Amino acid sequence: MMTPQSSAMPALVPDDAPLCDPVTLEIIRGAIMATQREMEALIERTAISAFIREKKDFYTALFDERGVMAVGSMVPIFGDLTSPVFEHFPRETMKPGDLYWYNDCYGSKGAVTHSNDQVLLAPVFHGERLCAFVMSWAHFADIGGLHPGSISPDATSIYQEGIIVPPTKLVDRGTVNEAALAIFHRNSRFPAQSEGDMSALMASVKLGVTRVAEIVARHGADTVSDALAQLLERTRTLVRRRLAETFDYGTYKFADQIDSDGHGNGPFTLRFAITREKGADGEDRFIFDATESDDQAPGPVNLIMNKGVPGMALGLYFLGGDPSQVVNAGGPLAIDEVRLREGSIVNPRFPAPLGMRGLTVMRMLAVLNGLVNRGKGGAPAAHSAYVVTIMRGTFGKETGTPKPFLLADGIGVGYGARDFADGIDAVYFVAQENYPVEFLEAGYPIRLMQYGVVPDSGGPGRWRGGTGIIREYEILADEALLAIRIDGVKNPPWGYAGGMSGGGGHIVVNPGTPQERVIPPLSDGTALKKGDILRIRTGGGGGMGHPFDRPAEKVLEDVLGGFVSADAAQRFYGVVIANDAIDADATARLRADRPATKAFHRNTYVDELA
Repeated sequence: MMTPQSSAMPALVPDDAPLCDPVTLEIIRGAIMATQREMEALIERTAISAFIREKKDFYTALFDERGVMAVGSMVPIFGDLTSPVFEHFPRETMKPGDLYWYNDCYGSKGAVTHSNDQVLLAPVFHGERLCAFVMSWAHFADIGGLHPGSISPDATSIYQEGIIVPPTKLVDRGTVNEAALAIFHRNSRFPAQSEGDMSALMASVKLGVTRVAEIVARHGADTVSDALAQLLERTRTLVRRRLAETFDYGTYKFADQIDSDGHGNGPFTLRFAITREKGADGEDRFIFDATESDDQAPGPVNLIMNKGVPGMALGLYFLGGDPSQVVNAGGPLAIDEVRLREGSIVNPRFPAPLGMRGLTVMRMLAVLNGLVNRGKGGAPAAHSAYVVTIMRGTFGKETGTPKPFLLADGIGVGYGARDFADGIDAVYFVAQENYPVEFLEAGYPIRLMQYGVVPDSGGPGRWRGGTGIIREYEILADEALLAIRIDGVKNPPWGYAGGMSGGGGHIVVNPGTPQERVIPPLSDGTALKKGDILRIRTGGGGGMGHPFDRPAEKVLEDVLGGFVSADAAQRFYGVVIANDAIDADATARLRADRPATKAFHRNTYVDELA
């Protein structure tokens, strides 16, 4: 079954004689971007849970009067966030002071992709005129479900992943629906965190409404509407131009795999295609097709890929951080058609579980990189999927009143090398961050014994893949259960253009002792006790270019910095290092025998991944 065309409304087309002149356009662009950043700063400074306050797992966005995203965050997973609300609450029924809320993944067609993510949306009025919308979104630590934290490899149904909130009017003309909030918070094992985080989101949206209303009052509703339309068209035009520069006419395919779903199934393959063709009107048509992807998984690695997501992800890549551009719906609007197959791993049937969909999101982005490289190239090699570990248990038994704790620690990985630079080392995801050691030790019953990069985890290449992270925890809790999410062990991130694949992740309890236990990379329920040592190593990104083309001085720098071992320098880069110096003669002899390479590398060189 094919999905219908996107339900997102098309962008308003600017008039031939625009109301908003170029100078005012830039002033409005700066004002709406500043509004978004101020909203995010408020969330960061007032939220309670660590995943929001420290990890920064939250985002904000602004939309035009029709609900088309006008400015968003650098996050390639957002789809059509407003239509789920409009389907239940038409825009013409909205009033000043209203606020809408949902976390329904299936009901929103993947606008949110797991139930922990809460979306708040509010209209902005100027007098009686509806002028815009503002949105705040954040990951809540616990919303009920099978286990504390609400996401678990054990899940086999979305009902096991916490309370589902359909589009709901949370505030009606300034009056809060306290009963709805009470039901939601009652389902959390940590209601104080839930209440504090919801207050932060609500305050952020209120601030956004105030700031956007000020912009409209200053410049006029018609001028602001025209400015947003121009910004959307600017982005759409740029993305379509870059698509045409990257892909000649024809179809381009690429595939990548997720190791497992945590229930003994897998691997699961994502197979994407992009077609460029001439339409009946003589204009280019760009078609994204994911219908050949594998069937949905019994475990929680399924992803509802909203139809806006491929264009958003490609749009972010093509924008390339250009400060003159705005992250908006211009990317999704640049794709003419998105084809998905119901029952596939990127369009599962209800009530398939979704909690670990982050693994699939990261593979999705790697496949899009691969598609670009199947065209004219320029995209990075593949990256690892960020690691999530959830520890839940009790501490303080000696006081007679043990307390529960929940630690959800997202850990960074290595990103793929680029054709001009090494991959980024030890990064989590976009703007999100690894927890600092001081924060972890002050807030949770653990002690960090080791925290650094994992040598040799970055894929060898002219440009080295980014390295993963090692974290070693001493458990100070009375008892704890561990859930872990690591991918890319059997199918590590691919290298490109002669570069080699990155290293896989690994997790072990009590390493180097008779009690050593290797933990499955996607599992739940591992028992930990006080004094245990938990060591987690995350994966690295793929390399790019032939490893022998990396300057020997850069290889030495990597060895001295702990990113590459001396043995790997010799085996993969052909650089012999002795006594912290390059042995020039031995290196020249090794590099004279240059190994052959192919376009891609995953454990071995191959011409294509398909």
